[in-house]
Amino acid sequence: MECTVTLEADVLAAFPAEVQIPAQLVADAVAASSAKAPKILVVLDDDPTGTQSVADLAVLTRWEVKDFTWAFTHIRENQTKPAVYVLTNTRSLDAAEAAARNEEIVRNALAAAAGNGDGPRLSLGFVSRSDSTLRGHYPLEPDVIAATVAAETGEATDGVVIVPAFPDAGRVTIGGIHYMRGTGEDAGTLTPVAETEFAKDASFGFANSEMAKYVEEKSHGRFPAGDVIVLDLNTIRAGASAQDPTISAKAIADALEPATNSTPIVADIVTENDFRALALGLEEAERRGKKLLYRVGPPFVRGRIGQEIRAALTSEEAYAGNNPSTAGGLIVVGSHVGVTTRQLNSLTAEHSSARTIEIDVQKLIAGTETAGEAEADAYVQTVVSDVVDALRKGDVIVHTSRLLIKTDDPAASLKIARTVSAAVVAVVNRTLKTFPPRFVIAKGGITSSDVAAHGLEIRHAIVRGPMLPGIVSLWEPVDGPAKGIPYIVFAGNVGDDQSLTDVTRKLSATF
Repeated sequence: MECTVTLEADVLAAFPAEVQIPAQLVADAVAASSAKAPKILVVLDDDPTGTQSVADLAVLTRWEVKDFTWAFTHIRENQTKPAVYVLTNTRSLDAAEAAARNEEIVRNALAAAAGNGDGPRLSLGFVSRSDSTLRGHYPLEPDVIAATVAAETGEATDGVVIVPAFPDAGRVTIGGIHYMRGTGEDAGTLTPVAETEFAKDASFGFANSEMAKYVEEKSHGRFPAGDVIVLDLNTIRAGASAQDPTISAKAIADALEPATNSTPIVADIVTENDFRALALGLEEAERRGKKLLYRVGPPFVRGRIGQEIRAALTSEEAYAGNNPSTAGGLIVVGSHVGVTTRQLNSLTAEHSSARTIEIDVQKLIAGTETAGEAEADAYVQTVVSDVVDALRKGDVIVHTSRLLIKTDDPAASLKIARTVSAAVVAVVNRTLKTFPPRFVIAKGGITSSDVAAHGLEIRHAIVRGPMLPGIVSLWEPVDGPAKGIPYIVFAGNVGDDQSLTDVTRKLSATF
C-alpha cells in the first residue's frame, strides 16, 4: 500500500498557534492541588524507554510495598518532582501475565501510600506508559488499573486520557490522527503511523491511525469511535489569540465533563506547550472532581508534572559522582527495527577499535529446542568469554543476529523474543560479575528492561536525564552490582542513524 504522506505545515494550517506556557506554571498548579494531600504519579512503564523524557526521578524494577516506600521517601526527602517509574516490562508478556502484573503493582503502590505513616497520607495517580507508535496491551492495561483502583479504594475512573505523542522522536497527533514525521530528505512531512513498519508488529499490530478508530479497533467495538472524546488543537490551543493558558485549561476541562466509566479521551499534541496546556486542563478537570487515568508516550509525564526539558547530559555529567572504570564499555543491541540496524551499522563502521560480537539467534533457539538449556547455556558462556576478553582492550558491541525470526503467532513471537532476551541478560550478568564494564548501553525496549532488572540486577535507580535532546536516558543504579556504572536505556525506534554512535562517543574512553 502506498503511504499517505502530507506536509505538516499544511495539516497545522487549520489550527491555532500554540500557547506559550512556562513549565513552572504547571508545576505551581500541581503543587497547589497537592497542598493538603500530596499526590504522586505512579508510572507503570511497559518498557524502560519511557524515562527518556524526564530527569532526576526514581525508577523501580521491583514493586514490593517496600520498593514504593523507598521511592515515596526519596521524593519527600529530596523534594523531587512527584512521580516514580515502575519498570513493568509488560510489552514482553502475554495478556494474562501483563494483567496480573499491573494489578499487583497498583495494589502494592496503594498499600505503600496508605502506610506512609511518617507524613501526610499520599494520593496516587496512575499512568500507563506505552509506545508512541501505538504498540502494547491496550485497552487491557488501563482497564486493569481502573478495576484495581476501584476494588481497592472504591473510586471509579471517569476517563482514560490517551496521549501517544512524542514530538522529540517525531510522533505527533493532529486532528485526532497520529503521525510519524519524516527525516532527512522527507523532513516536514507526516505519515500516518498505521502506514509505518511499527503497525505491522507481530504482537501488537494495528490498522488505524485515527485515534478514535484505533480505540474502537483495539477495544473490539467496546468503545465506538463516536464515543471517544477528541481534544484537538482547537481545544488544546483555545487561548491562543490571547496567549492565555487559563482559557485552554477551561476548554479542556469543559470537554471532559461528559467522561464517565473510563471514557477514552484522545489529545492532539505537537509541541511541549501543548503538553503543558493539556496538563493545566487535566488539573482543572481533576479539581472539578474528574477521576482520570493516563495511557501515554514518554514526554507526557514531563509536561504533566511541570518539569523543564533537561538538556542532554555531557560526558562529565554522565560520570558525575562516580570514578569511571578503565575497562571498555558494553553496547548491547537487541532491537530489530530498521533504525536500530542502521545505527548499529554506523557504530561498527565508525568505532573501528571496538570489538563486535554477534549472538546467533538461530543457533540459540535451535540449541534450546534440540538439547534443552545445556547447549544454549554453553553457547552463551562462549560469548561471555569473548566479551570479557575484549573488554580488557576496549569497547565491545554485542548484538543479536539481524535476521529476524518471524512467526504469525503472537505468543510464539513473544516466546522467541524472551528466549533471545534471556541469553542477552545472561551475557551481561556474567560479564558484570567477571569484569565490570565502564558503561552499559542497551538498545531496544525488551532488551533494556531485562538488562536493567536481571543483567545488571538494578532494583532502584535514578534517571539523571537524556543523553541526546529529548531521547535516550541515563540511569544511575543506586544499589546492586552495577552501582556506579552509567546505564543507558536506548529505545529501538528513536534517533537518527548516528544517534547510537553519538551516545557511545560521549561515554567511551577509546572512541
